[in-house]
Amino acid sequence: MVEPSLGRPSYVWGFGQERRLGILRRYTTLEGRRVLDVGCGIGTYVRRLMKLSHEVYGVDVDEERVRRGSREVPNLALAVAENLPFADNVFDFILLNEVLEHVRDERATLREALRVAKPGGRVAVYTPNRLFPFETHGILLGRRHLFGNVPFVNYLPGPLRRRLAPHVRAYSARDLLALHKGLPARLVAHSYVFPGFDKTAGRSRLLASLLRHLCYALENTPLAIFGLSHLMILEKSDQARADPASAMSSEEGRPERSEGKTGG
Repeated sequence: MVEPSLGRPSYVWGFGQERRLGILRRYTTLEGRRVLDVGCGIGTYVRRLMKLSHEVYGVDVDEERVRRGSREVPNLALAVAENLPFADNVFDFILLNEVLEHVRDERATLREALRVAKPGGRVAVYTPNRLFPFETHGILLGRRHLFGNVPFVNYLPGPLRRRLAPHVRAYSARDLLALHKGLPARLVAHSYVFPGFDKTAGRSRLLASLLRHLCYALENTPLAIFGLSHLMILEKSDQARADPASAMSSEEGRPERSEGKTGG
């Protein structure tokens, strides 16, 4: 089986990213909170979130991206999503923006995000929607990777879709929501978002404006199920009590690194 690819993180902050951030702020307060971006790439979201809080951290599995981002963005570290280098119960908010579809173990990733979240803290997941008409990560034809938006791939039967796109997952609502069952969290919200159309805006602002008005209106109708991505918000159970040994460092006010947690 081909391992999920690392994906292509956002390098430029645009309308689509700002809109996604705005949607997240409907569900949580980010100002002054301790935030973690899992799958941060070069730190694009970390940089933007630091305008809201000084305690924003990011991790990514790609060493080159972390090294590149760390030249300008603080608090980036090398780590896999299933093994975060932080103590228990330290973050108010954790973001996985288009990351879950690339990890080796989705459920372990959610469990780990909830481990480092404080009781009452929230985990936000944006991830591809199986009903979106295009596969945005391209497809594999033998050894050739066909880039771009490929129509109707997500509508194919599972085995055939996985053959064409073994490098990335897409989720039905049922499959996505099933991932948190049995974990110490409650579902706060599940919805859909349409694209930001930033590339379209680069060619035609008028067309991008028309598409945005149309598609964002659809987010409030049953046709929202055809959106680009799911948004799932989980809240860690209050019954998951903080471990005193995992408290924040009194000297630095930074999340302590757990022993045995390594990057890579």
